[in-house]
Amino acid sequence: MEEHIAHSGAWGLAIIMIVVISWFFYKYVAPKNWHEWASAGVVQAFIIALYAEMYGFPLTIYLLSRFLGLDRGDLNASLWSTLLGMGETGMMISMILGYVLVFFGIGIFFQGWRQVHRARQTNALVTDGLYRLVRHPQYTGLFIALFGEGVVHWPTLFSVALFPVIVLAYYMLAKKEEKQVLAEFGDAYRAYQQRVPMFIPRKSQWRAFIDSSSLNSDN
Repeated sequence: MEEHIAHSGAWGLAIIMIVVISWFFYKYVAPKNWHEWASAGVVQAFIIALYAEMYGFPLTIYLLSRFLGLDRGDLNASLWSTLLGMGETGMMISMILGYVLVFFGIGIFFQGWRQVHRARQTNALVTDGLYRLVRHPQYTGLFIALFGEGVVHWPTLFSVALFPVIVLAYYMLAKKEEKQVLAEFGDAYRAYQQRVPMFIPRKSQWRAFIDSSSLNSDN
């Protein structure tokens, strides 16, 4: 198997990527209770599975070639390249598209985190910036970044299967958080809920959402 697939066997790099990305994730997500730790744990599993296959052993490609009879001469560590038979070109296309989503998602995540961090200092309800477009922009950014890296750039059986689980876990976490915010801000947050969607901006607001995702934006 190894002689047919490049970009595999670099376990040292896989470990470095897992440690670095996990450190940044926990630094800014900072789970405080078991609900948050449970959601973060699913993301952690996603990160481990993704980079173990990306740089270590391409289990998904191995299983597909073994049980679905893919042509071993066309195998590539990238699932899209293998399925579409596009080789290094397919890998490059999926990488570019994936990283566009990754950096866009990261921008949303950090801009949302910055707004919440400032609001906590004054115990204020955040309804401007990204929060005027979606109620949980940090989670939206997380979803976009994970989708870009684990579905578009480098899909694996585990990353594709875990992605909807992550969305469900953070949906449930967001519902729990909103109950707490309702208890604190009452009708003001209830009115905010009614006019602003949870994760996905309205179609007419995507341009404003993209513009507001910039770390230099204060609107």
